Amino acid sequence: MAAPKKGRQGTQGRPGRTLALMMIAIVALTGGMFASGHATPRLGIDLAGGTSITLQAKNEPGQKNAINKTNMDTAVDIMNRRVNGLGVSEAEVQTQGASNIIVNIPKGTNSQQAREQVGTTAKLYFRPVLTTEVSGGDPAASPSPSASGNSSGSPSGSPSAGSDKESEKATSSPSASATSQGRAVTDALKAAPTPSGSASAPSDPAASPSASVDPATAKLQAQYTALDCSKKTARAKAGDGVNAADPTVACGQNSQGQWQKYILGPAEVEGTDVDKASAVFDTQGAAGWKVTMDFTDKGGKKFASITGKLAKNQSPQNQFAIVLDGEVVSDPYVSQALTGGTAEISGSFDQQEAQDLANMLSYGALPLTFTEASVTTVTAALGGEQLEAGLIAGAIGLALVIIYLVVYYRGLSVVAIVSLLVSAVMTYVIMSLLGPTIGFALNLPAVCGAIVAIGITADSFIVFFERIRDEIREGRSMRPAVERAWPRARRTILVSDFVSFLAAAVLFAVTVGKVQGFAFTLGLTTLLDVVVVFFFTKPLMTILARKKFFAEGHSWSGLDPKRLGVEPPLRRTRSVSAPVDTKEA
Repeated sequence: MAAPKKGRQGTQGRPGRTLALMMIAIVALTGGMFASGHATPRLGIDLAGGTSITLQAKNEPGQKNAINKTNMDTAVDIMNRRVNGLGVSEAEVQTQGASNIIVNIPKGTNSQQAREQVGTTAKLYFRPVLTTEVSGGDPAASPSPSASGNSSGSPSGSPSAGSDKESEKATSSPSASATSQGRAVTDALKAAPTPSGSASAPSDPAASPSASVDPATAKLQAQYTALDCSKKTARAKAGDGVNAADPTVACGQNSQGQWQKYILGPAEVEGTDVDKASAVFDTQGAAGWKVTMDFTDKGGKKFASITGKLAKNQSPQNQFAIVLDGEVVSDPYVSQALTGGTAEISGSFDQQEAQDLANMLSYGALPLTFTEASVTTVTAALGGEQLEAGLIAGAIGLALVIIYLVVYYRGLSVVAIVSLLVSAVMTYVIMSLLGPTIGFALNLPAVCGAIVAIGITADSFIVFFERIRDEIREGRSMRPAVERAWPRARRTILVSDFVSFLAAAVLFAVTVGKVQGFAFTLGLTTLLDVVVVFFFTKPLMTILARKKFFAEGHSWSGLDPKRLGVEPPLRRTRSVSAPVDTKEA
């Protein structure tokens, strides 16, 4: 008799090793779940309650191919900082498809304010600094403007700024009278580069105090005097509704962590004039991180013009502020015109600060406009009721499946039930781990996908069991029946699961919103079904086929030959016709 093939012998002889590896993997995943501190799946907005906003990116007029992965990821990063800057805990901002962003804001925050923050396109401007001081502080104690701003530094090629005494003289004093402050701002507006159409100061310096400050300048000075940048609401309102061609007030954080307030002139360069920006390590001079900017041709000319004009002024009016969404992120000084279409901002950056500023500048260079596709408000009570109803429906369906398996397959139902439990444990653990890893949140459609997966998993067991019973009906005993049934069942299971996974993948790709949660869970559980059947159910059946209860076809094993219409004795291999004795014949 020919020896069995090595591959087949391996599958029959070492099922215990496969089961052991499977159990080790489950234990490792479970341990990782508890070690990470995420013992429960992350709940979606429909279960936790709150507001879900779907934003759809639109191309600006004249812009092509602006909606790409890099810009979308940058937009998500900026929106995430915006919404969490409002004090929102665990808010979720993530891309969905090629042009959609989903913002999930948990209950307990001002959803209207959050909608305004995340739905507004990031606007970047380069504005000349007219005057600045520490918000609410003593101007004598204020840092020199050459060091003010949260990422202050000098553009490439700029020599150092003026002395601290000159800086202190240039800084406006909050103790001065409103008239003298108004005149100072008026003079600054006169000296500042002013595009056509922007606010201008009166031309008669000898006019009376009441006439020397026009209403627009007086209003701007009043806003500056009342501005308290230490308050989050005040920072959010600073510069609201101001056109790029008008002066404005703004806030920024200096290198010492203090909030600085500014009066800024009209914007001379916009974010669309920046071609790209990147964070690089400065290997020359004082080693450190810096941000390099490449302007477009038009932007390079505008930047050379503004820096040339600012270089003629005294501090702080030789500075320009980089303003992103109304907040000053950097305010470097210049002392000569910068030509060539490139510039660099250097200072006391660490790597993360330089990368963050580079991302802001790059996003400003390629702005995206977002429109609200949908806004959904869900209460936790409503989500909890729906979840409870879904779990009840799932429990009823699971109970019916188990009853069917017990009645029809008897002893084999134990294999199916244990396999279902293993699949459920793996699904739960992986969902818990995917929350902090990729931001997966379990919502109601995802729960529905998990419930539907019960039928898919049970169907795989039924296919395998029926193949085994077919082999027994052909007269084989249990052990060869299991091994011969597996290749045929394996092909059927793989084809069935492939169709389910393909449907889930297509559904995930073409849908938006919560339907993707259903598709993701369905695809995940379909993959787990393959893993469980191949690495748990099949090895377990190989081991049980060696046990007397199943091998001899006990009446409660589900493989009783009599119930299957087969009369004993069973044969272990196919019959071979006896050779004919030709001599006797």
